[in-house]
Amino acid sequence: MPPARKRTRTYDPAKIRVAVLAQFGNVRQGVHSLTEEQLARPARLGEWSVRELAAHLTMAVETVSRKLDRPEPGAKELALLDWPFATAARAGDIADGTRELARDNPDLDALYARAELRITERLATAPDDRLLAARTGAMTLADYLVTRTVELVVHTDDLNRAAGADIPLDRQALAACTRLLADALAVKAPGASTEVRIPPYAVVQCVEGPRHTRGTPPNVVETDPLTWIRLATGRTEWKTALDEAKVSASGERADLGGLLPLMG
Repeated sequence: MPPARKRTRTYDPAKIRVAVLAQFGNVRQGVHSLTEEQLARPARLGEWSVRELAAHLTMAVETVSRKLDRPEPGAKELALLDWPFATAARAGDIADGTRELARDNPDLDALYARAELRITERLATAPDDRLLAARTGAMTLADYLVTRTVELVVHTDDLNRAAGADIPLDRQALAACTRLLADALAVKAPGASTEVRIPPYAVVQCVEGPRHTRGTPPNVVETDPLTWIRLATGRTEWKTALDEAKVSASGERADLGGLLPLMG
């Protein structure tokens, strides 16, 4: 019997819009409360400072506004699950643009206010199926907004750890980020021999091997959402997470070390 075809996960566009705006609002409030000493700390992301990381976070939504200001491309080029694997090539351009953005906008409050106003106004009239000319490939607005939850959640976590802040994560944004990165693992390592559990948001099956049909799977990986996101984006190494008991892995096919990170 051929393996069952896995259905592509769908996201509620209305909830994703709310989540993106909510998380950006959380970040705006958190950045406003940072001291100059905190902003000057290293962000632990290359040579960025916390100030540069804070400026970069506005780009997560400003890219949506800019793309909606531009002509619509003729055809969709990138599916949502292609996006995690298409971002690495742009790392250099992003780093250069971030340093320039922070240098040209010393007033972070004003930068965040402009970005929030622009994204709110443009999303008010843009349809979900509107195509955006992203550098990674043309995507629908609905799909692109799901990728914004990854950018916002990942970098909010970076900001919290680097600055010693406590900026909250919107539950819907965290859920979407967790699910997209879990599904990306299933794309990278197709199969059904290993079950990866990230309660309460995602369960995926992956890795080639004997297919599990009932009862407790022979190969199980389980972790919490933030640990999973850090593993998937290279913030935490697989062995470190195991040693610190942040992830449990049982079974001969439960070692995901060779598959991570998914995004650089």
